[in-house]
Amino acid sequence: MKIFITGVTGYIGQKLALRLAADGHTIHALVRDEEKGRLLLKHPNITLFEGDILNPPSLLTAMKGCQQVYHLAALASVWHKDAQSFHMINVSGLRNVLDACLASGIKDVLFTSTAGVVGDSVDGKPVCEGTNANPKLETLYEQSKVEAEKLLKSYIAKGIRGVIVNPSRVYGPGILTESNGFTRLMKMYINGQWKIKPCNGKSIGNYVYIDDTINGLIAAMEKAKPGERYLLGGVNATYNDFFGLVDELTGVKRKMYNVPLPVMLFLSRVQVMMAQLFGKQPMITPPFVRKYNKHWIVSSQKAEQEIGYTIMPLREGVSKTLDWLNQPA
Repeated sequence: MKIFITGVTGYIGQKLALRLAADGHTIHALVRDEEKGRLLLKHPNITLFEGDILNPPSLLTAMKGCQQVYHLAALASVWHKDAQSFHMINVSGLRNVLDACLASGIKDVLFTSTAGVVGDSVDGKPVCEGTNANPKLETLYEQSKVEAEKLLKSYIAKGIRGVIVNPSRVYGPGILTESNGFTRLMKMYINGQWKIKPCNGKSIGNYVYIDDTINGLIAAMEKAKPGERYLLGGVNATYNDFFGLVDELTGVKRKMYNVPLPVMLFLSRVQVMMAQLFGKQPMITPPFVRKYNKHWIVSSQKAEQEIGYTIMPLREGVSKTLDWLNQPA
C-alpha cells in the first residue's frame, strides 16, 4: 500500500515511517528539508517529497497514488515568537491536508493530537476520551489541537474517514526532540545536567513507550471508528517514581532539588523574557509549569477494547530506553 505521512522528521513520525516501510508499504514522506530527511529515513520503501503542509500544491504532488494518510506534522513547541503559528500550522495545516485528501480521493486519514486535550485529572480520577467537555487548557499547543480535532470531524460528512489518536508523554529510543522530552531529561539526569524536581515531584503523569504509540497509530488506522478519539496512554506514575526507577536501574542516584511552584513560575517567566529578547528557545514556560503541577492520570481502556491497544510496563520501557542511551554514539 502507498501511504502518505507528514511530520516524518519528528520523533513519532520517523519511527512510524520506518515501521510501515519495514512492513512492506511504500511511504510518501513529506519533508521540508530533503537532506535532513535522507539522514533520518534510510529505507528503500521511503520516497521523499519536498514540501510543506502550508503549501497545498506540494501536498497534492506527494499524495499522488496514496490510499492512506497519517498526519503528524505539528508545532509542538513550548513557545514560539509568533503565537499565531500554533493555529496556522496545527489547524490551517490540517485543513490543507484534508482538502488535498478530498482532491486526491483519499478517505482514510489518521490525525495525531495529544492526550492533553482532555484536561487534567480531578480528585485523582483517570481521564478518558469524554471526561471533560470543556477542559481548561494551559498551552497554545493544546488549544490548537482541540480546534484541529473539531475541524477533522467536520470533514467526515464530506467523505473523510477521520480518526484521532491522543498519545500522552511519549518516551523511548529515537530523536531527542521536544516531543521526546522525558528521554532527553533521562539523559541529562544521568549526566548530572538535570537536577530539578518540579514542585514536590508528586504530581502524576502518564508515560507511554514509543513502540506502544506506533502500534496504536497503526491499529487505529485499521480498526478505529470515524470521528472517534483514542487516548494512547501508558503507565500513570509520579515524577519521583519515574526518576526513582532510573536511579534503581542505573545506580546513578543524582541529587535533585525540590523547586516550589512560585519559584518555577518565576524562572519560567525569566526564560520567556530571555526568549523574547534574544530568540533563544525556553526550556519551560509558565503554562507548562502550571500543567506539570497538576495530575494527568490517563485511562486507555477505550483503545484497549476497540483497537487492541497494549501497554508496556514502565520498568521495561525505562530499561529499554536506558539500554539505548548507553549505546556508543
